[in-house]
Amino acid sequence: MKTIYSLILVIFLASTFMACRKDNKTDDAPVTPAEGSREQLTLDSLFLYAKEMYLWYDALPDYATFNPRQYATGGDVLSNYEKELFLITQYKINPSTGNPYEYSGYPGRPKYSFMEEGSPTTGTSGSVSLADKGDDFGLALTAVSASDIRIRYVNPVSAADDAGLVRGDQILAVNGNTISSSSSSYVDAALAQSTVTLSVKKGNGTTSNVTLTQHDYTTNPVFKDTVLTAGTQKVGYVAVSRFSAPASFTPALKEVFSTFATAGVTALVIDLRYNGGGYTQAAEDLVNLVAPSALNGKVMYTEYFNTLLQNGKAPILKQQLYLDANGKPVTYQGRNATYADIDYSVSGNTYTFKKEGTLQTVKQVVFIVSGGTASASELTINSLKPYMPVKLVGQQTYGKPVGFFGIKIDAYTVYMSSFTMQNSSGEGDYFHGMTPDISANDDITHDFGDPSENCLAAALSYISGNPSGRTGNVESSPLIHMGPSSFNGMIENRAKFR
Repeated sequence: MKTIYSLILVIFLASTFMACRKDNKTDDAPVTPAEGSREQLTLDSLFLYAKEMYLWYDALPDYATFNPRQYATGGDVLSNYEKELFLITQYKINPSTGNPYEYSGYPGRPKYSFMEEGSPTTGTSGSVSLADKGDDFGLALTAVSASDIRIRYVNPVSAADDAGLVRGDQILAVNGNTISSSSSSYVDAALAQSTVTLSVKKGNGTTSNVTLTQHDYTTNPVFKDTVLTAGTQKVGYVAVSRFSAPASFTPALKEVFSTFATAGVTALVIDLRYNGGGYTQAAEDLVNLVAPSALNGKVMYTEYFNTLLQNGKAPILKQQLYLDANGKPVTYQGRNATYADIDYSVSGNTYTFKKEGTLQTVKQVVFIVSGGTASASELTINSLKPYMPVKLVGQQTYGKPVGFFGIKIDAYTVYMSSFTMQNSSGEGDYFHGMTPDISANDDITHDFGDPSENCLAAALSYISGNPSGRTGNVESSPLIHMGPSSFNGMIENRAKFR
């Protein structure tokens, strides 16, 4: 059966290449062999898709010059594919820096594009999927000093949450072994097991041993929400972990904003410090919960695909079925739709405000940000800037004004930078991140929503009338994160057919 599957795959990939040569009438039409090993054909596919759908396709050389098959070794094929993807992403140079747009500072790793095993409909990498499904302990740790290890966050409904653990709790030992800032590998390995015992010191000074057992759980994207006071203003605070699938994300945020509307809040603090992005539609829903109905119909943001996609000259996408949220084909003009049927034009990808919820009284918005704030989080901030007073508190954001949609190649899904975004003022060049208006260090010794937490205290001080925020903050030292990572990226999965 395995041999038959491989043969079918080779035939499919070969037909893809022949179709590409037939349909693409450009002078730079790829000339590729129709025969080869499964690994060679997959390497060819990765390059050919990049030549048509990659945001910076215009910088790539021709097939013969690039020679995708040079990366075929017959060993760790995923590693070989990732090596090829990395080199694809290093051709286009950002003139403002002299470095590639996808320069990450990490050898062999693009800043934005990536690939992974599995289907684009089953969620993407992270401790919790973008469907808000988790199967871990539901917590992550950070060393704030050599001997002070704290819980960075706890996912709602997880084993850690069930045990009453919260952000800011101090972890003295893991499985009976005292840990320090140099224990990252040990902690990561321990948190990958099915059970773990933590020695925990709570904020009131009490200590106890807590044993956690991993289980499947469905969480929600809200770490914490509360209503606070800053001077004469009521402030709605919400910490958002990820822009998960709208079916999960939007009801959870609507409930929070309904509470804010009832309380009559006039300012918002939206905490995105650990939010690496997710679905653009979820980001749009959050913006519509914040913005007043007076903005209805005005431009929120625009997605810009490359010129080949905009002009319908990416025939290779005819090989990619467009699937719905349940992984089922979508019917279009009496046949199964493909990604070649999608409208990639500027007008077709310009999104406008449409008010959600009943909150109409917001006068200003402060975002808490960090280097983990990326993609859909930055899109949310950028979309509101032309219309409302927006301030950033914290540290420089990641800088990811690009997004993608998942392309299936063999047993892998490739997330290749496919579009960039701009707000209604044409602003979107934040490849190096957004600079905070008020610098503040991430204070992991306090829980989300605690007015004493350094970033939130600075935000509340600004809202209460201090234009520079709170002066003086927690002493800064390098933070060492331990445990599971979070998703980083921006996914567009809405179909607008031509």
